[in-house]
Amino acid sequence: MRGVARGAGVDAALVHHYFDSKDELFVEAMALPVDPRQVAATVLDGPRDELGVRIVTVFLGVWESPDGQQRMKAFLRSVVSSDQVAQLMRDGIGRLILGPVSEVVGGDDARLRVSLVASQLIGMALTRYLLELEPLASADVPTLIERIAPVLQQYLTD
Repeated sequence: MRGVARGAGVDAALVHHYFDSKDELFVEAMALPVDPRQVAATVLDGPRDELGVRIVTVFLGVWESPDGQQRMKAFLRSVVSSDQVAQLMRDGIGRLILGPVSEVVGGDDARLRVSLVASQLIGMALTRYLLELEPLASADVPTLIERIAPVLQQYLTD
């Protein structure tokens, strides 16, 4: 957080006054429609063999909401066009979502498998919401969950 304060040209105590932790600062700075900590808690709440369904359901739930879609589109555009934003995203999402999910998944290559899940979700978001490539762009959410969840689950448990 000292680095953020230094970059903003303010005293670190000022940043600490408004944000209790680096995670809080990340959530606020990214202006995401959901708190990544809540996302992690939601997807981890349930049987391990249904993790893929919960992940894609929560992900699409965020993207399908009007406010969520606009904010996530802006966020995704920022991530792909700015190395600095991409680094913030890697650090924050890695710490707040990928780390906790990797712990539940377990195994030597858990982080790789969870990163593969992230690649599927980001690819779907780019294709469905930014490129609007048909028929993916107009596919209904239950169909997407039905098709994508088993792929994610395979990454997570096989």
